[in-house]
Amino acid sequence: MENLFAPWRMEYIEKGKKDSCIFCDVLKENNDEKNLILTRSSHSFLILNKYPYNNGHLMVVANLHKKEIEEFNNEEILDIFSLLSKAIRVLKKVLSPQGFNIGINLGEVAGAGVKDHFHIHIVPRWQGDTNFMPLLSETKVISEHLRTTYNKLIPYFQ
Repeated sequence: MENLFAPWRMEYIEKGKKDSCIFCDVLKENNDEKNLILTRSSHSFLILNKYPYNNGHLMVVANLHKKEIEEFNNEEILDIFSLLSKAIRVLKKVLSPQGFNIGINLGEVAGAGVKDHFHIHIVPRWQGDTNFMPLLSETKVISEHLRTTYNKLIPYFQ
């Protein structure tokens, strides 16, 4: 029997629900490298997903704690989607994905893990990146450490 070790996942499994918002917390903490924040703009920031679906999984997160897209004004929407566009350009250059899943989950029933703070998922995809692991063992293989991915991407956002 083969074993797949992913000890960093235990942090996710063991962490309890917090009363505070994780996105608001990392924004206030102002320690971008520790929190894997790649860049900040006027109304949003770009962060690596700490529990990614795939290598290079990023999120564009609104600075303001709002949960519905219609709560934002046009300037805020333009800023969020401009950062989304820049993130895609950088991911194409650095990781050469063959496609992307771009997702906005509005509400818990829609799959939002952080249901009260608007964010957009950017998941790079490659031909063959899905295999038997998720089907047979409910395990997803992430091929690169988060810190390595962060170090590859950060020069393009400084």
